[in-house]
Amino acid sequence: MGVERAVTRWYVRRQEILNEIALLQVALQQEQGAQESANPVTTDVANEHTTTLSKLTMAQERLRLLGPCPKPMMG
Repeated sequence: MGVERAVTRWYVRRQEILNEIALLQVALQQEQGAQESANPVTTDVANEHTTTLSKLTMAQERLRLLGPCPKPMMG
């Protein structure tokens, strides 16, 4: 039963990270649209973009460090 719990925990963590990455990618797209619409680039928009980009990079790194599933599901 311990292996099943570890696999379930891995899938939950993976899904949480994937959801976070998707949200950050949407936020980046919105920020890029805001940057294009603002002719003089404001520092606030640039700072938000940099912050979101660093969060995205960290989330992708967490996904990479999570590694493969501990044990394949039944099948």
